[in-house]
Amino acid sequence: MRDPTPRVLLTGFAPFGGEVVNPSWDAVSQLDGGTIAGHRIVARQLPVAFGASLACLRELLDATTPNLVLCVGQAGGRGEVSIERVAINIDDARIADNAGAAPVDTPIVADGPAAYFTTLPIKSMLAALRDAGIPAGISQSAGTYVCNHVFYGLMHALHERPHIRGGFIHVPYSPEQAAHHPGAPSLPLGTVARALRIALHGALTTHEDQRIAAGSEH
Repeated sequence: MRDPTPRVLLTGFAPFGGEVVNPSWDAVSQLDGGTIAGHRIVARQLPVAFGASLACLRELLDATTPNLVLCVGQAGGRGEVSIERVAINIDDARIADNAGAAPVDTPIVADGPAAYFTTLPIKSMLAALRDAGIPAGISQSAGTYVCNHVFYGLMHALHERPHIRGGFIHVPYSPEQAAHHPGAPSLPLGTVARALRIALHGALTTHEDQRIAAGSEH
């Protein structure tokens, strides 16, 4: 008999761009099988590949039937946990993905809307992270690489499943990676895993998001 406990699908990515680790997966995997706010965490890795990542995500949505989905990716150069607000309908790769593809100015969904907003309570998640002393912010752009590709594809899929909420978080390099990128900020994996746990708890327990300023001038 299937476990009736409600589930959260939590995804991270494989290493890419010459890196041998990816802190998104390394942190996400620490939460696999745990429970947050009465929800079982199912952590899975996505490939860093346009198209294949979304095919994998759709299979996971069908297999896990989650109540909430949080996808996590690496954003080297950022110094804080970045809660993404919006995904845009464009692929524009600066580097090739792990399958060698590098689409330029290509819609993710040919007839899809220009953008989707997250359906997670991002301001309450932000407040919880900052209250815990974790550097965090709201990001207004998830980029145009595979992270945004997955974020947009997730929200497009959930458009037909409005009972499932979803969103995306970017995390900085791990200290191991930052050692090879002089001057780049980083966060320990334990801190990132704790941040994801706090963010998920906020997402699962918040019924009406806070209204706090978290915008940017650029």
